[in-house]
Amino acid sequence: MTDPRPNEAAPIEEAEAFLAKHPEIPAFDLVLIDPNGIARGKIIRRHELLGLYRSGRHLPGSILGLDVTGEDVDETGLVWDDGDADRIAWPIAGSLVELPWTSPKRGEVRVSLYELDGTRMGADPRHALSRQIEAFNQIGMNPVMAFELEFYLVDAHRDANGRPQAARMPITGDLNQTNQVYSLDPLDNMEAFIAQLYAHAEVQGLPVETMISEYAPGQYELTLRHRNSGLRAADDLVMLKRLVRGLSIRHGMRANFMAKPFAGRSGSGMHLHTSLTNEAGENLMADTGGDLAPLLLNAVAGLQKTLAESMLLYAPNINSWRRFGRNSYAPTAATWGRNNRSVAIRVPAGNPANRHIEHRTPGVDANPYLVAASVLGGMFEGIREKLQPEAEATSYDAASEHVLPKDWAAAIALASESTFLRNALGDKMAHVFLALRQSEYDRFMAEVTSEEFDYFGNTI
Repeated sequence: MTDPRPNEAAPIEEAEAFLAKHPEIPAFDLVLIDPNGIARGKIIRRHELLGLYRSGRHLPGSILGLDVTGEDVDETGLVWDDGDADRIAWPIAGSLVELPWTSPKRGEVRVSLYELDGTRMGADPRHALSRQIEAFNQIGMNPVMAFELEFYLVDAHRDANGRPQAARMPITGDLNQTNQVYSLDPLDNMEAFIAQLYAHAEVQGLPVETMISEYAPGQYELTLRHRNSGLRAADDLVMLKRLVRGLSIRHGMRANFMAKPFAGRSGSGMHLHTSLTNEAGENLMADTGGDLAPLLLNAVAGLQKTLAESMLLYAPNINSWRRFGRNSYAPTAATWGRNNRSVAIRVPAGNPANRHIEHRTPGVDANPYLVAASVLGGMFEGIREKLQPEAEATSYDAASEHVLPKDWAAAIALASESTFLRNALGDKMAHVFLALRQSEYDRFMAEVTSEEFDYFGNTI
C-alpha cells in the first residue's frame, strides 16, 4: 500500500530534472529540521532519490523528540509512548539543491514529516509556520519575510586558557582582537571565504545580500532578501546556517551560532523582518496619510501582548539568556519604536511604501520556523482584536506593561501555561518543544560546573 501523498510534496519531475542536469552527484543529504533548529537526517544514494519523491521515506518520529545533544527525551511522547513509531518524510518542493562545498559533491533535499495517513506530523516545526501563513491567507493577506543572521567565526584551536577565540585573519594570520564594527579590513582578510560563500549561496538559490563585520571580534552579519513565502524565508535561514558551518570548517574555522559565546562581547541575534501584502501584492503596512498604517500598529500591539509568552521560542536555552542586557542591542522589554535599535519591535526607517516590522528579540540559536510562527501569531492576534500599541520607547530604560520573564526558568513556566503558544504552534508542537526545554533545564540544573566549584568550593 502506498502512503497518502500530501498536496505540498514536491513533484517527481523536480527530481528527474535535477538528476538529468547533475549526473556527477552520487549522493544526497536528506535533511529534516528538528524543534531545536538542528538538521537531522541521513545520506541516501543517487538511485534512492526518485523513490523518495514517489513514495516518501519512513523515518522514526523520535527524530523530532531529541535534545540538542541528540538524546531521546521521553517526555515528548515520541519515543516509548508510541514504540518509536515511523512517520513518513516527503520532499519539500524547490528544496533539491547542490552542496557545492562538499567533495565529492553531494546534493541536499529537505523534507517535512507526516503521519502515515498523510496528515501533517504535529511536531514538525515547519508545519507550525504553515498554520500561521494559512491563517493570514484565509483573510486575504500574505506574510512577506526575511531573516538576518549574526554569528561568530572562531579559531579551530582554543587559546592558552582553553577558551574559544576569534578566528585568525586568513591572509595575515593575525588574531582578531578588537571590536571593529563595520570595518572593512576583517572582511578584506576573509575575501576567499566570503567569495566562496556568495558563490555557493547563488548555486543554492539563497538570496544572500549584505555582509558586515559586527560588534565584536570575529562576529559577522549576513542579510537575506525578503521572500513572498514565509516558509521559504525560514528555509533560507536554515540553509544559510548550514552553508556557513560547512564552508567555515573547510577554511580552518568554526562557525558558532550560540546566542552568547563570549562573556563581555556582543550576542548574536536572528532578526526577523515582516510585512503583509494583499492578493494584488500591495504592502498593507505602507504608510497612510504620512503616518504608520493602522494595520501595522495593530500588529505591533499584538507582538507586544504576546512577547512574554513567546520568549522561550526566542531564547530557548540557558545560553540564550546571557545575550540580554542593557545597552547590548538585545532588547530587555516589550517595547517598540521607529528607527530605534534599543527596542524589541522596531519599525525601520526607509521608503514608506516598503514599511515593515523588525522583531529584534530572537537569538541566532532559535528555530526560525517557530520564531516566525510566533511572530505571525502575535501579529494576527493584534490585527484581529484591533489592539493599539503602547507609547513609543526611546531607550533601554523604557518600560512596558507586558513584563518579560527574567530568566530561562521563568520563560519555561510562562510558556507552559500559554494558550497563545498552543494556538500558534499547535498542541503537539507546543508540548514537544516544552518537553525538550524542560529536559534541558533539568539536565543543566543537575550539573555542577567547574566554575561553580571554583566559586564556592573554598569559601563556604
